[in-house]
Amino acid sequence: MSDHKANEQNSLNILDDLVKKARAKGADAADAVRVQGTSTSVAYRLGEIEEIERSEAHDLGLRVLIGKQQAFVSSNDTDAGVLDALVDRALDMARNMPEDAYCGLADPELLAREFPELDLYDPSTQSAEELTETAKQAEEAALAVAGVTNSEGASASFGHSSIALATSDGFTGSYSSSSHSVGISVIAGEGTGMERDYDYDSKRHLEELRDAADVGRTAGERTVKNINPRKMPSAKVPVIFSNRVSSSIVGHLAGAVSGASVARGTSFLKDHMDKQVFKPEISIIDDPHRRRGAASKPFDGEGVKNSRIDLIEGGVLRNWILNSAAAKQLGLQSNGRASRGTSSPPGSSTTNLYMDAGSLSHDDLIKDIKSGLYITSLIGFGVNGVTGDYSRGASGFWIENGEILFPVSELTVAGNLKDMFLNLTPANDLEFKFGTNAPTLRIDGMMVAGT
Repeated sequence: MSDHKANEQNSLNILDDLVKKARAKGADAADAVRVQGTSTSVAYRLGEIEEIERSEAHDLGLRVLIGKQQAFVSSNDTDAGVLDALVDRALDMARNMPEDAYCGLADPELLAREFPELDLYDPSTQSAEELTETAKQAEEAALAVAGVTNSEGASASFGHSSIALATSDGFTGSYSSSSHSVGISVIAGEGTGMERDYDYDSKRHLEELRDAADVGRTAGERTVKNINPRKMPSAKVPVIFSNRVSSSIVGHLAGAVSGASVARGTSFLKDHMDKQVFKPEISIIDDPHRRRGAASKPFDGEGVKNSRIDLIEGGVLRNWILNSAAAKQLGLQSNGRASRGTSSPPGSSTTNLYMDAGSLSHDDLIKDIKSGLYITSLIGFGVNGVTGDYSRGASGFWIENGEILFPVSELTVAGNLKDMFLNLTPANDLEFKFGTNAPTLRIDGMMVAGT
Protein backbone atom coordinates (compact mmCIF):
# COMPACT_ATOMS: atom_id res chain seq x y z
CA MET A 1 0.00 0.00 0.00
CA SER A 2 1.35 3.44 -0.95
CA ASP A 3 2.08 5.97 1.79
CA HIS A 4 -0.86 8.22 0.92
CA LYS A 5 -3.28 5.28 0.81
CA ALA A 6 -2.01 4.07 4.19
CA ASN A 7 -2.52 7.59 5.56
CA GLU A 8 -6.08 7.69 4.21
CA GLN A 9 -6.87 4.33 5.80
CA ASN A 10 -5.45 5.48 9.14
CA SER A 11 -7.69 8.56 9.01
CA LEU A 12 -10.75 6.45 8.23
CA ASN A 13 -10.00 4.16 11.17
CA ILE A 14 -9.76 7.16 13.52
CA LEU A 15 -12.98 8.71 12.20
CA ASP A 16 -14.95 5.47 12.26
CA ASP A 17 -13.93 4.90 15.88
CA LEU A 18 -14.87 8.49 16.77
CA VAL A 19 -18.33 8.17 15.24
CA LYS A 20 -18.94 4.89 17.06
CA LYS A 21 -17.95 6.52 20.37
CA ALA A 22 -20.40 9.34 19.74
CA ARG A 23 -23.23 6.92 19.06
CA ALA A 24 -22.36 4.82 22.11
CA LYS A 25 -22.46 7.92 24.33
CA GLY A 26 -25.88 9.10 23.20
CA ALA A 27 -25.76 10.69 19.77
CA ASP A 28 -28.61 9.76 17.45
CA ALA A 29 -26.28 10.31 14.50
CA ALA A 30 -22.77 11.56 13.89
CA ASP A 31 -20.19 12.17 11.22
CA ALA A 32 -16.52 13.07 11.29
CA VAL A 33 -14.09 14.53 8.78
CA ARG A 34 -10.30 14.77 8.75
CA VAL A 35 -8.32 17.13 6.53
CA GLN A 36 -4.55 16.85 6.25
CA GLY A 37 -2.06 18.68 4.11
CA THR A 38 1.57 19.52 3.58
CA SER A 39 2.92 22.28 1.38
CA THR A 40 6.08 24.16 0.47
CA SER A 41 6.17 27.55 -1.20
CA VAL A 42 8.85 30.02 -2.22
CA ALA A 43 8.54 33.77 -2.77
CA TYR A 44 11.31 35.26 -4.91
CA ARG A 45 11.92 38.87 -5.96
CA LEU A 46 14.68 40.62 -7.88
CA GLY A 47 17.08 37.72 -7.63
CA GLU A 48 16.58 37.13 -3.91
CA ILE A 49 14.56 34.62 -1.90
CA GLU A 50 12.02 36.57 0.14
CA GLU A 51 10.35 33.68 1.92
CA ILE A 52 10.35 29.90 2.12
CA GLU A 53 7.32 28.47 3.85
CA ARG A 54 6.69 24.87 4.81
CA SER A 55 3.43 23.94 6.46
CA GLU A 56 1.63 20.89 7.79
CA ALA A 57 -2.04 20.88 8.72
CA HIS A 58 -3.95 18.18 10.54
CA ASP A 59 -7.52 18.99 11.51
CA LEU A 60 -10.37 16.75 12.57
CA GLY A 61 -14.01 17.69 13.02
CA LEU A 62 -16.93 15.87 14.66
CA ARG A 63 -20.62 16.60 14.23
CA VAL A 64 -23.15 15.02 16.58
CA LEU A 65 -26.94 15.11 16.34
CA ILE A 66 -29.46 14.56 19.12
CA GLY A 67 -32.89 14.78 17.56
CA LYS A 68 -32.88 18.07 15.68
CA GLN A 69 -30.07 19.54 17.74
CA GLN A 70 -26.53 19.46 16.41
CA ALA A 71 -23.08 20.61 17.45
CA PHE A 72 -19.59 20.73 15.94
CA VAL A 73 -16.20 20.39 17.58
CA SER A 74 -12.73 20.14 16.10
CA SER A 75 -9.20 19.24 17.14
CA ASN A 76 -5.78 18.69 15.63
CA ASP A 77 -4.91 16.04 18.24
CA THR A 78 -5.84 12.41 17.60
CA ASP A 79 -4.79 11.07 21.01
CA ALA A 80 -7.46 8.67 22.30
CA GLY A 81 -8.02 10.66 25.50
CA VAL A 82 -8.42 13.89 23.57
CA LEU A 83 -10.95 12.30 21.23
CA ASP A 84 -12.97 10.91 24.16
CA ALA A 85 -13.17 14.42 25.61
CA LEU A 86 -14.09 15.75 22.16
CA VAL A 87 -17.11 13.45 22.00
CA ASP A 88 -18.28 14.47 25.48
CA ARG A 89 -17.95 18.17 24.65
CA ALA A 90 -19.85 17.77 21.40
CA LEU A 91 -22.73 15.99 23.11
CA ASP A 92 -22.94 18.59 25.88
CA MET A 93 -23.05 21.35 23.28
CA ALA A 94 -25.71 19.63 21.18
CA ARG A 95 -28.05 19.26 24.17
CA ASN A 96 -27.95 23.03 24.62
CA MET A 97 -28.39 24.02 20.99
CA PRO A 98 -31.70 25.22 19.48
CA GLU A 99 -33.44 22.82 17.15
CA ASP A 100 -32.77 23.00 13.42
CA ALA A 101 -35.59 21.49 11.37
CA TYR A 102 -33.33 20.84 8.40
CA CYS A 103 -30.21 19.41 10.03
CA GLY A 104 -29.27 15.77 9.72
CA LEU A 105 -27.09 13.35 7.83
CA ALA A 106 -27.61 12.72 4.15
CA ASP A 107 -30.25 10.28 2.94
CA PRO A 108 -28.54 6.85 3.16
CA GLU A 109 -29.92 5.93 -0.27
CA LEU A 110 -27.92 8.77 -1.81
CA LEU A 111 -24.55 7.82 -0.33
CA ALA A 112 -21.70 6.96 -2.69
CA ARG A 113 -20.74 3.30 -2.71
CA GLU A 114 -18.24 3.37 -5.57
CA PHE A 115 -15.64 6.07 -6.13
CA PRO A 116 -14.34 7.00 -9.59
CA GLU A 117 -10.57 7.22 -10.09
CA LEU A 118 -9.93 10.87 -10.89
CA ASP A 119 -6.10 10.89 -10.90
CA LEU A 120 -5.92 13.86 -8.52
CA TYR A 121 -2.73 12.79 -6.74
CA ASP A 122 0.79 13.22 -8.05
CA PRO A 123 3.40 11.86 -5.62
CA SER A 124 6.01 14.24 -7.04
CA THR A 125 7.63 16.56 -4.52
CA GLN A 126 9.73 19.67 -5.06
CA SER A 127 12.51 20.86 -2.80
CA ALA A 128 12.84 24.50 -1.79
CA GLU A 129 15.80 24.70 -4.16
CA GLU A 130 13.74 23.41 -7.08
CA LEU A 131 10.88 25.78 -6.32
CA THR A 132 13.33 28.66 -6.09
CA GLU A 133 14.71 27.80 -9.51
CA THR A 134 11.17 27.71 -10.93
CA ALA A 135 10.36 31.14 -9.50
CA LYS A 136 13.72 32.49 -10.71
CA GLN A 137 13.06 31.32 -14.26
CA ALA A 138 9.64 33.01 -14.25
CA GLU A 139 11.03 36.31 -12.99
CA GLU A 140 14.03 36.36 -15.32
CA ALA A 141 11.81 35.74 -18.33
CA ALA A 142 9.43 38.51 -17.27
CA LEU A 143 12.20 41.04 -16.64
CA ALA A 144 13.73 40.22 -20.04
CA VAL A 145 10.65 41.64 -21.80
CA ALA A 146 11.45 45.13 -23.11
CA GLY A 147 9.57 47.75 -21.12
CA VAL A 148 9.30 45.80 -17.86
CA THR A 149 10.89 47.94 -15.15
CA ASN A 150 10.35 46.10 -11.88
CA SER A 151 9.08 42.91 -10.29
CA GLU A 152 6.47 42.46 -7.59
CA GLY A 153 7.77 38.94 -7.11
CA ALA A 154 7.48 35.41 -8.38
CA SER A 155 6.25 32.37 -6.48
CA ALA A 156 6.26 28.60 -6.83
CA SER A 157 4.66 25.98 -4.62
CA PHE A 158 3.54 22.40 -4.30
CA GLY A 159 1.27 20.63 -1.86
CA HIS A 160 -0.32 17.30 -0.99
CA SER A 161 -3.61 16.95 0.87
CA SER A 162 -6.14 14.32 1.87
CA ILE A 163 -9.75 14.31 3.01
CA ALA A 164 -11.48 11.48 4.86
CA LEU A 165 -15.14 11.24 5.95
CA ALA A 166 -17.07 8.73 8.06
CA THR A 167 -20.75 8.77 9.05
CA SER A 168 -22.86 6.75 11.47
CA ASP A 169 -24.96 5.64 8.47
CA GLY A 170 -22.06 3.51 7.30
CA PHE A 171 -20.29 5.75 4.82
CA THR A 172 -16.51 5.85 4.77
CA GLY A 173 -14.50 7.46 2.00
CA SER A 174 -11.26 9.30 1.39
CA TYR A 175 -9.17 10.77 -1.39
CA SER A 176 -5.86 12.55 -1.82
CA SER A 177 -4.88 15.35 -4.16
CA SER A 178 -1.86 17.41 -5.11
CA SER A 179 -1.18 20.85 -6.54
CA HIS A 180 1.75 22.54 -8.26
CA SER A 181 1.81 26.23 -9.15
CA VAL A 182 3.92 29.09 -10.47
CA GLY A 183 3.09 32.79 -10.72
CA ILE A 184 4.70 36.17 -11.37
CA SER A 185 3.63 39.83 -11.20
CA VAL A 186 5.68 42.63 -12.76
CA ILE A 187 5.58 46.38 -13.40
CA ALA A 188 6.13 48.39 -16.57
CA GLY A 189 6.56 52.14 -16.92
CA GLU A 190 7.81 54.74 -14.45
CA GLY A 191 6.38 57.04 -11.78
CA THR A 192 2.67 57.70 -12.03
CA GLY A 193 2.63 55.86 -15.35
CA MET A 194 3.42 52.46 -13.84
CA GLU A 195 1.20 49.52 -14.74
CA ARG A 196 1.19 45.97 -13.42
CA ASP A 197 0.00 42.61 -14.65
CA TYR A 198 0.61 38.95 -13.95
CA ASP A 199 0.39 35.37 -15.11
CA TYR A 200 -0.18 32.22 -13.10
CA ASP A 201 -0.66 28.50 -13.59
CA SER A 202 -1.71 25.66 -11.30
CA LYS A 203 -2.06 21.96 -12.02
CA ARG A 204 -2.71 18.74 -10.13
CA HIS A 205 0.29 17.04 -11.77
CA LEU A 206 3.72 18.61 -12.09
CA GLU A 207 4.15 17.31 -15.63
CA GLU A 208 1.22 19.47 -16.81
CA LEU A 209 2.42 22.72 -15.25
CA ARG A 210 3.31 25.37 -17.81
CA ASP A 211 6.98 26.17 -18.29
CA ALA A 212 7.99 28.84 -15.78
CA ALA A 213 9.74 30.94 -18.42
CA ASP A 214 6.57 30.96 -20.54
CA VAL A 215 4.53 32.14 -17.53
CA GLY A 216 7.06 34.91 -16.90
CA ARG A 217 7.23 35.99 -20.54
CA THR A 218 3.45 36.18 -20.79
CA ALA A 219 3.26 38.25 -17.60
CA GLY A 220 5.84 40.67 -19.00
CA GLU A 221 4.15 41.01 -22.38
CA ARG A 222 0.75 41.62 -20.78
CA THR A 223 2.17 44.30 -18.53
CA VAL A 224 3.92 46.24 -21.28
CA LYS A 225 0.69 46.35 -23.30
CA ASN A 226 -0.98 48.19 -20.41
CA ILE A 227 1.36 51.22 -20.50
CA ASN A 228 -0.18 54.66 -21.06
CA PRO A 229 -3.85 53.74 -20.69
CA ARG A 230 -6.46 56.24 -21.82
CA LYS A 231 -9.63 57.33 -20.08
CA MET A 232 -12.78 57.04 -22.14
CA PRO A 233 -16.11 58.90 -22.08
CA SER A 234 -19.17 57.07 -20.80
CA ALA A 235 -21.06 55.04 -23.39
CA LYS A 236 -23.38 52.08 -23.85
CA VAL A 237 -21.33 49.57 -25.85
CA PRO A 238 -20.63 45.86 -26.33
CA VAL A 239 -18.24 44.53 -23.69
CA ILE A 240 -15.84 41.62 -24.15
CA PHE A 241 -14.85 39.71 -21.03
CA SER A 242 -11.52 38.05 -21.90
CA ASN A 243 -11.13 34.46 -20.74
CA ARG A 244 -8.94 35.79 -17.93
CA VAL A 245 -12.01 37.32 -16.26
CA SER A 246 -15.01 35.64 -17.90
CA SER A 247 -15.23 32.94 -15.22
CA SER A 248 -16.45 35.63 -12.81
CA ILE A 249 -19.72 35.83 -14.77
CA VAL A 250 -20.25 32.09 -14.32
CA GLY A 251 -19.34 32.52 -10.66
CA HIS A 252 -22.18 35.03 -10.22
CA LEU A 253 -24.56 32.44 -11.65
CA ALA A 254 -23.27 29.89 -9.13
CA GLY A 255 -24.10 32.24 -6.28
CA ALA A 256 -27.59 32.81 -7.65
CA VAL A 257 -28.37 29.09 -7.96
CA SER A 258 -27.04 28.14 -4.53
CA GLY A 259 -29.77 26.15 -2.83
CA ALA A 260 -29.26 28.02 0.45
CA SER A 261 -29.74 31.41 -1.27
CA VAL A 262 -32.84 30.19 -3.05
CA ALA A 263 -34.29 28.74 0.16
CA ARG A 264 -33.70 32.08 1.95
CA GLY A 265 -35.28 33.96 -0.93
CA THR A 266 -32.11 36.02 -1.47
CA SER A 267 -31.37 35.04 -5.07
CA PHE A 268 -32.44 37.07 -8.10
CA LEU A 269 -33.08 33.74 -9.88
CA LYS A 270 -35.22 32.18 -7.11
CA ASP A 271 -38.30 32.07 -9.38
CA HIS A 272 -36.52 31.09 -12.59
CA MET A 273 -36.32 27.30 -12.45
CA ASP A 274 -37.11 25.83 -15.89
CA LYS A 275 -37.15 29.32 -17.40
CA GLN A 276 -34.98 30.81 -20.12
CA VAL A 277 -32.05 32.57 -18.43
CA PHE A 278 -29.48 32.56 -21.26
CA LYS A 279 -29.66 32.30 -25.04
CA PRO A 280 -30.70 28.81 -26.28
CA GLU A 281 -27.15 27.93 -27.35
CA ILE A 282 -25.72 28.35 -23.84
CA SER A 283 -24.85 25.38 -21.60
CA ILE A 284 -23.28 25.62 -18.14
CA ILE A 285 -22.11 22.41 -16.52
CA ASP A 286 -20.80 21.31 -13.15
CA ASP A 287 -18.72 18.14 -13.35
CA PRO A 288 -17.02 16.77 -10.20
CA HIS A 289 -15.48 13.87 -12.10
CA ARG A 290 -13.16 15.65 -14.52
CA ARG A 291 -9.88 13.74 -14.59
CA ARG A 292 -7.22 15.82 -12.82
CA GLY A 293 -9.77 18.63 -12.47
CA ALA A 294 -8.94 21.58 -10.24
CA ALA A 295 -12.09 21.01 -8.15
CA SER A 296 -12.78 17.31 -8.76
CA LYS A 297 -13.95 15.04 -5.95
CA PRO A 298 -15.26 11.45 -5.95
CA PHE A 299 -18.05 12.20 -3.43
CA ASP A 300 -19.39 15.31 -1.75
CA GLY A 301 -18.90 16.66 1.76
CA GLU A 302 -21.70 14.51 3.16
CA GLY A 303 -20.65 11.32 1.38
CA VAL A 304 -23.36 11.72 -1.25
CA LYS A 305 -22.78 10.35 -4.74
CA ASN A 306 -21.98 13.16 -7.15
CA SER A 307 -22.02 13.35 -10.92
CA ARG A 308 -22.23 15.87 -13.74
CA ILE A 309 -25.25 18.17 -13.71
CA ASP A 310 -26.39 20.75 -16.26
CA LEU A 311 -27.14 23.98 -14.45
CA ILE A 312 -28.07 25.65 -17.73
CA GLU A 313 -29.28 23.48 -20.60
CA GLY A 314 -30.28 25.15 -23.85
CA GLY A 315 -30.27 28.45 -21.98
CA VAL A 316 -32.80 27.11 -19.44
CA LEU A 317 -32.10 26.87 -15.68
CA ARG A 318 -32.33 23.18 -14.72
CA ASN A 319 -30.69 22.68 -11.30
CA TRP A 320 -29.88 24.31 -7.99
CA ILE A 321 -26.62 23.63 -6.12
CA LEU A 322 -27.89 21.45 -3.27
CA ASN A 323 -26.61 19.87 -0.10
CA SER A 324 -28.97 17.92 2.16
CA ALA A 325 -30.15 20.83 4.31
CA ALA A 326 -30.96 23.14 1.39
CA ALA A 327 -32.64 20.27 -0.45
CA LYS A 328 -34.89 19.58 2.55
CA GLN A 329 -35.87 23.25 2.75
CA LEU A 330 -36.82 23.23 -0.92
CA GLY A 331 -38.55 19.84 -0.84
CA LEU A 332 -35.92 18.38 -3.17
CA GLN A 333 -33.07 15.86 -3.06
CA SER A 334 -29.38 16.60 -2.65
CA ASN A 335 -27.45 16.49 -5.93
CA GLY A 336 -24.10 15.89 -4.26
CA ARG A 337 -22.86 19.47 -3.92
CA ALA A 338 -22.18 19.57 -0.18
CA SER A 339 -18.90 21.18 0.87
CA ARG A 340 -17.41 20.57 4.28
CA GLY A 341 -14.99 22.00 6.79
CA THR A 342 -14.12 20.64 10.21
CA SER A 343 -15.94 23.14 12.45
CA SER A 344 -19.21 24.10 10.75
CA PRO A 345 -22.24 22.49 9.10
CA PRO A 346 -21.96 21.37 5.48
CA GLY A 347 -22.38 24.16 2.97
CA SER A 348 -22.87 23.79 -0.75
CA SER A 349 -20.57 24.63 -3.65
CA THR A 350 -19.86 23.88 -7.26
CA THR A 351 -16.99 21.65 -8.39
CA ASN A 352 -15.58 21.96 -11.92
CA LEU A 353 -18.02 24.59 -13.16
CA TYR A 354 -17.79 25.79 -16.75
CA MET A 355 -19.67 27.42 -19.59
CA ASP A 356 -19.41 25.32 -22.72
CA ALA A 357 -17.57 26.83 -25.67
CA GLY A 358 -19.52 28.62 -28.35
CA SER A 359 -19.14 28.40 -32.13
CA LEU A 360 -17.49 31.77 -32.83
CA SER A 361 -13.75 32.38 -32.64
CA HIS A 362 -12.30 35.03 -30.37
CA ASP A 363 -11.73 37.32 -33.39
CA ASP A 364 -15.21 36.69 -34.81
CA LEU A 365 -16.69 37.79 -31.50
CA ILE A 366 -15.01 41.19 -31.87
CA LYS A 367 -14.87 41.91 -35.59
CA ASP A 368 -18.26 43.67 -35.94
CA ILE A 369 -17.85 45.90 -32.86
CA LYS A 370 -17.60 49.53 -33.98
CA SER A 371 -16.75 50.74 -30.47
CA GLY A 372 -16.47 48.67 -27.32
CA LEU A 373 -14.50 47.56 -24.27
CA TYR A 374 -12.23 44.51 -23.96
CA ILE A 375 -11.80 43.70 -20.25
CA THR A 376 -8.66 42.03 -18.91
CA SER A 377 -9.01 43.06 -15.25
CA LEU A 378 -11.96 43.57 -12.90
CA ILE A 379 -11.86 45.43 -9.59
CA GLY A 380 -14.26 45.39 -6.65
CA PHE A 381 -17.28 43.24 -5.90
CA GLY A 382 -20.27 45.43 -6.69
CA VAL A 383 -22.79 42.65 -7.33
CA ASN A 384 -26.14 42.48 -5.55
CA GLY A 385 -27.21 38.83 -5.28
CA VAL A 386 -30.80 39.75 -4.44
CA THR A 387 -31.48 42.08 -7.38
CA GLY A 388 -28.78 41.03 -9.84
CA ASP A 389 -27.46 44.59 -10.15
CA TYR A 390 -23.87 44.56 -11.40
CA SER A 391 -21.22 47.29 -11.16
CA ARG A 392 -17.47 46.67 -11.19
CA GLY A 393 -14.32 48.60 -11.93
CA ALA A 394 -12.57 47.48 -15.10
CA SER A 395 -9.49 48.00 -17.22
CA GLY A 396 -8.34 46.52 -20.49
CA PHE A 397 -8.38 47.76 -24.09
CA TRP A 398 -10.64 49.78 -26.35
CA ILE A 399 -12.07 48.24 -29.49
CA GLU A 400 -12.65 50.29 -32.64
CA ASN A 401 -13.95 48.82 -35.92
CA GLY A 402 -13.24 45.26 -34.82
CA GLU A 403 -9.66 45.93 -33.69
CA ILE A 404 -8.20 45.97 -30.18
CA LEU A 405 -6.38 49.30 -30.27
CA PHE A 406 -5.13 50.84 -27.00
CA PRO A 407 -5.19 50.27 -23.22
CA VAL A 408 -7.88 51.91 -21.07
CA SER A 409 -8.36 52.16 -17.31
CA GLU A 410 -10.51 53.68 -14.55
CA LEU A 411 -13.76 52.50 -16.10
CA THR A 412 -16.87 51.04 -14.49
CA VAL A 413 -19.08 48.49 -16.23
CA ALA A 414 -22.67 48.23 -15.08
CA GLY A 415 -25.83 46.33 -15.86
CA ASN A 416 -28.12 43.71 -14.39
CA LEU A 417 -27.12 40.06 -14.45
CA LYS A 418 -30.53 38.98 -15.78
CA ASP A 419 -30.03 41.16 -18.86
CA MET A 420 -26.34 40.31 -19.10
CA PHE A 421 -27.05 36.58 -19.14
CA LEU A 422 -29.65 36.95 -21.90
CA ASN A 423 -27.31 39.10 -24.03
CA LEU A 424 -24.23 36.92 -23.64
CA THR A 425 -22.36 35.17 -26.47
CA PRO A 426 -19.41 32.80 -25.81
CA ALA A 427 -16.37 32.27 -28.02
CA ASN A 428 -14.85 28.87 -28.75
CA ASP A 429 -11.70 29.36 -26.62
CA LEU A 430 -12.69 27.55 -23.41
CA GLU A 431 -9.69 26.37 -21.38
CA PHE A 432 -9.81 24.34 -18.17
CA LYS A 433 -7.45 26.13 -15.81
CA PHE A 434 -9.24 26.55 -12.50
CA GLY A 435 -12.34 25.39 -10.62
CA THR A 436 -14.58 27.75 -12.61
CA ASN A 437 -13.90 28.38 -16.29
CA ALA A 438 -15.48 30.14 -19.24
CA PRO A 439 -14.49 31.14 -22.77
CA THR A 440 -14.20 34.75 -23.86
CA LEU A 441 -17.65 36.34 -23.54
CA ARG A 442 -19.38 39.17 -25.36
CA ILE A 443 -22.22 41.02 -23.64
CA ASP A 444 -24.02 43.64 -25.68
CA GLY A 445 -25.63 46.78 -24.32
CA MET A 446 -23.62 47.33 -21.14
CA MET A 447 -23.07 50.75 -19.64
CA VAL A 448 -19.40 51.73 -19.47
CA ALA A 449 -18.85 54.74 -17.21
CA GLY A 450 -15.68 56.75 -17.73
CA THR A 451 -14.85 60.43 -17.79
